[in-house]
Parts: sequence; structure tokens; C-alpha cells
Amino acid sequence: MTDAALSGPLVQTDELDSPARRARRRLFKRKAAVAGLVVLVISILLALLAPLLVPYDPIATSWSLVRKPPTMAHWFGTDELGRDILSRVIYGARASLLAGLISVAIALGIGVPLGLLAGYRGGFVDALISRITDAMLACPFLILAIALAAFLGPSLGNAMIAIGISATPIFVRLTRGQVLSVKAEDYVEAARALGNPGWRIAVSHILPNILPALLVQATLSIAAAIIAEAALSFLGLGQQPPAPSWGSMLNAAQRFLTQAPWMAIWPGLAIFLVVLSLNLLGDGLRDALDPRQR
Repeated sequence: MTDAALSGPLVQTDELDSPARRARRRLFKRKAAVAGLVVLVISILLALLAPLLVPYDPIATSWSLVRKPPTMAHWFGTDELGRDILSRVIYGARASLLAGLISVAIALGIGVPLGLLAGYRGGFVDALISRITDAMLACPFLILAIALAAFLGPSLGNAMIAIGISATPIFVRLTRGQVLSVKAEDYVEAARALGNPGWRIAVSHILPNILPALLVQATLSIAAAIIAEAALSFLGLGQQPPAPSWGSMLNAAQRFLTQAPWMAIWPGLAIFLVVLSLNLLGDGLRDALDPRQR
């Protein structure tokens, strides 16, 4: 009887544990997601602390150090203008991560309200927003981003706007679908029966319950936005020289793949690791935030 009395509160405490704690425990049980989170945190710290960590000025040229292989003085070697590649890779993380975060923030800021409106109101509003979304989805994401960036002009800011607008239909479609499934729940009907206005029901009752799906999609979309920014910079539509960007570094390296392969290896590896870490983290979040997981 004593053992039962002692074990009872423990079971009850576990059952009453908050969803956030349960999700965090499930996330940290997935080694791949934890590895992705570690790589992502390291990348963010490198980007934030770049002025304190880089050994050389990332835009300083030296004609005596043109295309030098990796040495103790220059761990990643130098590029076609004698610039230190390690310094440029670290500073390039700023452009890529900033583009990923701001682009997805733009897509969330536009797509989530439109998806809420379409899913909750229905009728003509839903049909109009859905047809515009379908039209944008008919054009491939990267092609649309390139077209918008070319129209706005080559710069990192315009590239982020172009990527954000191109990613917006994904969040409109996801938000609308989640709202359609949630608004039929009993607690939403109860809130409506109590006389709550539609905007309060959408913001206070529906939106918090679709945030997990939006969070997972946002994590995966940041990875896609980083690839898109690298592609735009590679084409000359993103970060402009001499400012470092992983995409522009790959563009410069393509002419020297046989003479100086290290010029392409390090920015390419940086893109690979950051995008892989975001995808692993997104998969882990999807499993951890699934209420059916125990």
C-alpha cells in the first residue's frame, strides 16, 4: 500500500506534465535532431561573433596570396583575389542565415493571416485567396524567386523579399488546411456559442493550436530559403561583391575547380551542413510535436 501511495503522485505528475516539456523530451531523444540543433547553434554563434572570430578582413585582397592552398596561416586557403576563405565563409553565414530567417518571417507574416482568413471565412474570400495561391504554386519556387529578384534588382534585401513572397503560398495553403480541420473542434464551437467574435476565435483559439505545424514548416522553409539565397547570389541577384556570400563564393570558384578546388569545397560544405541540420531539426520537431507520440 505504501508503494502504491508513493507511485501514484509520480504517475499523476507525469500525466500533468506540460506539452512543451513532453515535446522537448521527445526532441532530445532523437539524436539526429539534436545533432542538427548543435550544428545550427554553432553556425548562428559563428555568424553573430564573426568580427571577433575571423583571422583576417574578409574583403582584404593580397596579390601575393592568390589561390594559395590551405596552410596554417590560412586554414581554408585563399581565393582568386588573395582573400582568406575561412573569414569569408564565416561572414557568409551572416548573409545566408539572415536571408533564411527574414525570408521565412516575411512568408509567415503574409501567409498565416491570409490562410486564417481563407480557412475561417470560407466562401468567396476563400475561393479568391485559394486561386491566387494556386496560381503562385504553379510556378516553381526557385524560378519565381529568380524572376522577382530580377524585377526588384540585385541586392540581399531584394533577394530576401523575393524569397519571402515566393514561399508565401506554402504557408497560405498549410494554414488554410489546418484551420479547416481545427475550426470544427468542440472548443471552437463552444467559443463561438459564447458570443466571441470571429477574429478572437481565429487568433485566440485556432492559431495557437496550429502553431506546431507552422513551426515545423518554418524550419524546413528556412533551409529552402538558404539554398534559394545561395542560388540568387550565384546568379548575381543576391549579396553583391565584395561582401561575402556562400553563393557568390561558389560562382567565383567555378572558374578554378581544377586549379583551386578548396575555393568551392568550403562554401559548398557550409551550405550542405546548415541545410542538413535544419532538415534534421525539422524532422525531429515534426515527431516531437505530434500529439500521437508518447
